[in-house]
Amino acid sequence: MRHTTRTAVMLCAALGLTAAVGSASAVPAASPPSARAAAVRQATTPVLVDCLWHAKVRPGDFILACGDGNSRLVSLHWDSWGANSARATGVNVVNDCDPYCAAGAFHPYAVVVKLDRPQPWKKNPQVQHYSRITLTYLGDRPEQFGRVVTYPLWN
Repeated sequence: MRHTTRTAVMLCAALGLTAAVGSASAVPAASPPSARAAAVRQATTPVLVDCLWHAKVRPGDFILACGDGNSRLVSLHWDSWGANSARATGVNVVNDCDPYCAAGAFHPYAVVVKLDRPQPWKKNPQVQHYSRITLTYLGDRPEQFGRVVTYPLWN
């Protein structure tokens, strides 16, 4: 009787294991996101194009003066990055160019950065890029700048 009970228990365990493995393999594996869905997301989420024509999303820094690097954004912390606009806080580091730019000193200014006006990117028209940047200085600012300055962005 003891041998029969052990055989019955082993048989039930084996059948239970077979059922569990069989049902697990019958469940289809989750499919990875399609390339089309990724392309749609990419087309609807604008990028910021840098001086070297690289598409960036939520960059930590960004050069505003591509020719000489005398104005750049650093320590960017993005509050939002959407289909129509993006917003960050950070620091605009600007060369005072006094007495001339090569001998000037860089000064930091706290800013709020807003990106907007998404448009198709000339390098890749399926990708939207922000075409305008607005800086709002929170305190001190360079002498020649207004409290709010807006620039077109290259594409």
